[in-house]
Parts: sequence; structure tokens; C-alpha cells
Amino acid sequence: MRTADVVVIGGGPAGMSAAVAAKETGAEDVIIIERDDSLGGILKQCIHNGFGLHRFGQELTGPEYGEKYEKMVEDFNIEVLVNTAVTSLSDDRIVTCVSENGFVQIKAGAVVLAMGCRERTRGALNVPGDRPAGVITAGTAQKFVNIKGYMPGKEVVILGSGDIGLIMARRMTLEGAHIKAVCEIMEDSGGLTRNIVQCLNDFDIPLKLHHTVTKIHGRDRVCGVTVSAVDDNLQPIAGTEEYIECDTLMLSVGLIPENELTKEAGAEISLKTKGPVVDENKQTTVDGIFACGNVVKVHELVDFVSEEGEMAGRNAALFAMGRPFVQDNINQGKKHIPEKKGVKHLIQGDRKTVICTVCPRGCSITVNMLGDGTYDVQGNTCPRGEKYAIKEVTAPERTLTTIMCASNGQMVPVKTDRPVPYDKLFDCMRAVNEKTLELPIKLGDIIIKNIEGTGADLVCARTFNLR
Repeated sequence: MRTADVVVIGGGPAGMSAAVAAKETGAEDVIIIERDDSLGGILKQCIHNGFGLHRFGQELTGPEYGEKYEKMVEDFNIEVLVNTAVTSLSDDRIVTCVSENGFVQIKAGAVVLAMGCRERTRGALNVPGDRPAGVITAGTAQKFVNIKGYMPGKEVVILGSGDIGLIMARRMTLEGAHIKAVCEIMEDSGGLTRNIVQCLNDFDIPLKLHHTVTKIHGRDRVCGVTVSAVDDNLQPIAGTEEYIECDTLMLSVGLIPENELTKEAGAEISLKTKGPVVDENKQTTVDGIFACGNVVKVHELVDFVSEEGEMAGRNAALFAMGRPFVQDNINQGKKHIPEKKGVKHLIQGDRKTVICTVCPRGCSITVNMLGDGTYDVQGNTCPRGEKYAIKEVTAPERTLTTIMCASNGQMVPVKTDRPVPYDKLFDCMRAVNEKTLELPIKLGDIIIKNIEGTGADLVCARTFNLR
């Protein structure tokens, strides 16, 4: 049996930040155990932008954010065991894992749980119907499209308006799919305002609030779904049934912390979050076992996951070295503004209402175009909001994030280095799909200069080597 100061289970954003913080604090032997073939976790398939505003002060895609932490792990010479599955964890911090190299046990001075979360599936919904092909969770669809390059369907209904579902509505639309409707059982969307604006409103995708899927049709493959309105008790209302023809039902109905190992170690589970109960040091009810990120509770932003990882990793190192915990200083002096959720009433008379996405406040800004060519702008809380609103009304722009196929079949995330005119998005997509990449390629390498005459360059969003 080998030993280690700190063992981190999970190589996503929480695990990588925990391992780096443990090393910075003084732990000498830190190991990350990751069941996938590389670090990054869910970030690898989240090719959209919006990451890193709090952590790095810049807007990044998921792969770009992940590569920053992968570089830190490499710089600190942290040992990483990939393609390795942890099969058990004891309350005395013995980690048992298996890989292609065999079976190994590690006695850890401290353990950090950073396994993330998983999606709720159709089994949790009790929707009547057979079990045809074409019923898929949003995260699985995201992996198929962004990592494998497969389209799971062309005519799609999405159940649930969580952020992954909203983002996949846009992603699949850009790839040529038709999103027939997004159904949300609650009275307002659970997704972030900027995702409702840029993923649904941009593409005229209907959002059916207080609606749910009440039947799945099809035996071998989904051929349609029945959608019904629900009452205040979230029960279907008779007579409101609507049949929508589709070949795919995508589920975006919530996430559950991945906590089999947590329970096996004897840590107490919160009835509210479904994750482990942790104290102010991110330590569970089992001494020396810490937890952070989505394994504790589902977070809206990866930036906050990384902050929790730092806290857990630092305190795990202190525990392993027999030193007392110290006051957390990560968030002192910082004020995080929660991103606004939901969006209603975007049209008010002849005025145009814009939901600002410059910062997480999500201000609702009304823009009245005056006869002399000027604008009356109200509702913004900063000058940037006024500038954004006028631009959004007169000449909207969006950053394109997508994938490009390499000559060896790998899918490489790419993006425009600046926003492009909204009406050029599909032209840019065609230019991307007509080109094949040659590897190796590095983060930031220019692939297409001045794509479709927009003034923006298409650049690589993650380093890829030959394999």
C-alpha cells in the first residue's frame, strides 16, 4: 500500500483547484485520480463561453478555463492517475482504485472529494410511453455533439430549461437541428437570463412555461411527444394536450451530486442538497475527508467551484500536515453578484427591451429610438449597459463557439476571438464545417483569419497533440 499526503478524487475544475491549493499550502505528495482519459471533467464538452469572469477576469470557454488549471497542475508536478476508477473509500482514508495497470490502495493523510454530479434521467420522471431511442439527457447530447461530433437528432423537444438544456438548444440549432419547443414545468425558467436571451430568443425558439411532457410516442424511435399545461400543483390540466412531432426528447431536468463514495466513507448527507454536510473548512463529518464543488451542491458558475476547491485543498493539506485550519481569505474583499435567472416581458409597447449580459446583474434595459437618431435608454446601472443595449438593438453581435473536425477524427473546440454580427453566425458555421484541421494545434492558434469578412479570427480553444 502506498501513501500520499492528499488524494483528490476527480480531475474536474474542483479537483484541479484543490490539488493546486494543497501543493501551494505545503503538501508534498498530492495525487489526482480521474476516471476519464484526461483532466478537465465536464469543462471539455462545455465549449460555450461565459467561464472565468470571476476567477480570471476574462470570458473563456470551458476548454480554455480547464487548460489554465491543467497548466497549473503540470507546473506543480502534481501526480495524475487517469483512466483510474476509485472503487471504495474507507473512513480511515484508504482509497482503493483500479486501472489498466491493476489494483492499488493509497493511504491518504487527507482526501478531497471532487466527483461532480450527474444528470437526472427519464427514470426519475415517470413519463408514460415505451423506451424508444431518441430520449437523451442534455449533458449526454452535449458530449455527443461537442466531443464525438455526432448529432443525436434533428427535430428536438427539450424538457426543462436548465442552463445545459438552453445551451444545447443553441448548439444544436447552429448545427442544423430544429428545436420545436423548450418546456418548463415551473412558471419561469431556471436558466440564467443571458442563456435565455442568447440561446432561445436569438433563434426564436419557443419557451412553454408551466408545461411538461405527459407522453412519449414511438416504439423503436421517438416520433413525437404530448405536451400539457400544468396547474399550480404542477399537475397536467386535462384538455390542454398538444402533440409535437419530433425524433428526439432532450431532458434538462436537474443534477444530482455524485456521492456513492461519500456515503461509503460514512459522511453525513444533506437532505436538502443531496451532497455531504461540510463545515466552514469544507470538511465532511468524517475527519480528514473534505468535499467541494458540485459533489457538495450544484453550482451555477465554475468560478465558484474553483474557489471551493481551493478552500478544500488548502485545508486538506493543513490536516495532513497536522497544522490547524486558518481563516479563509479567498472571498474577502470580493462581492459576487449572482447571475439573474428567468426573463419575462421583453416587449413593452413600441419600446424594445434588452436584457443586458455584460455582467451578472442582468439589467432589463428599455431602448426608445427617437426621431432625431438618438436613443432614450433606461434601466441600465452602468454606462456599459447603455452601450450594450444600443448595440443590441441596432447591430447585435455574438461570439461563435463550435467544434472543428481534425484529420484524425478528433473534435477540436474553436471560437471567434471577438463577437461577430449575429446575421453572420450561420455563414461562419458553414466556413468552419468546410475546413479540416491538422494536428498538433495550440490554444490560441489562428485557424481562419477574418472569417467571412467579419473582422474576427477563428482560433483554437484548446491544445491538441497527435495521438
